Amino acid sequence: MELRHLRYFVAVAEEGHVTRAAERLGIQQPPLSLQIRALEREVGAQLFRRRPRGMELTAAGRAFFTDAQEILQRVDHAFASTRRTARGEQGRIAIGFTNSAPFHPFVPRVIRAFRDGFPLVALNLEESGTSELVEALRAERLDAVFVRSSAPDYSGLAVHFLMEEKMMAALPAGHRLAANSGAKPLDLAALNAEPFVLYRRLAGPGFYDAIITACRDAGFNPTVVQEAPRILSTLNLVAAGLGISIVPASLQRMQMDGVVYRRLKTVRKLVAPLSLAVRRGEPSPAVGRFVDLVRKTAKAFR
Repeated sequence: MELRHLRYFVAVAEEGHVTRAAERLGIQQPPLSLQIRALEREVGAQLFRRRPRGMELTAAGRAFFTDAQEILQRVDHAFASTRRTARGEQGRIAIGFTNSAPFHPFVPRVIRAFRDGFPLVALNLEESGTSELVEALRAERLDAVFVRSSAPDYSGLAVHFLMEEKMMAALPAGHRLAANSGAKPLDLAALNAEPFVLYRRLAGPGFYDAIITACRDAGFNPTVVQEAPRILSTLNLVAAGLGISIVPASLQRMQMDGVVYRRLKTVRKLVAPLSLAVRRGEPSPAVGRFVDLVRKTAKAFR
């Protein structure tokens, strides 16, 4: 028995007439009648009663009709699902991001746009440090990751630069430099005597190295009194008065009590990049759709 035999049977059952079913199927009536008789022989039961003006299902035919409809619906669903998956319109994507990335308005916006545009693609989101994200990407636990700094090794991966944002000084409330937060930007050299609290280098080497290099270019070696496991943890330490920090401007959205943000004079290398990394040659159509949307949206966002 082939699927076409089930389709022939269902068409005759629904039309109640062989000639009309043949027209619907685009075949001749005699071959269709032969196929129905052959199906009855294979099933071992009479499926239709032949009437002068049509065909009527027997009790066995009604039972077979219900199952045949379900089989064809499931086959059609499988075909449609396979085609949607091949087009990247269905599937599953695991997306990673560093803990500072969600505060940049671009990241939640593009994820929301993808969910709206491809509702049949399930998204799993995971937060971690850059090194851990890259490792998970290589191990195929993640499919695409938003990173804010460079990793020790991006071999085998495709990294798409999206945009960059300025960095700001995060100061404890009541700090001598925290007054007049809307005033002119601070010179980085004004922080030369301050204790620094930084996001640990192991988790975010790009951020750490950029800050250290910028401070040295400004004429001083920063005194790092503590490294925090997450960039948001640095703000908690700043709020507690342990020191100052330098963070991406988008972290202002935190509105954390006890922390005041001051703009810094433009320093060419002191910026926070945002990039998307995926495996090179990634075969998943859904991941390809996501990458295309992210890159297209980033161009409009800049």
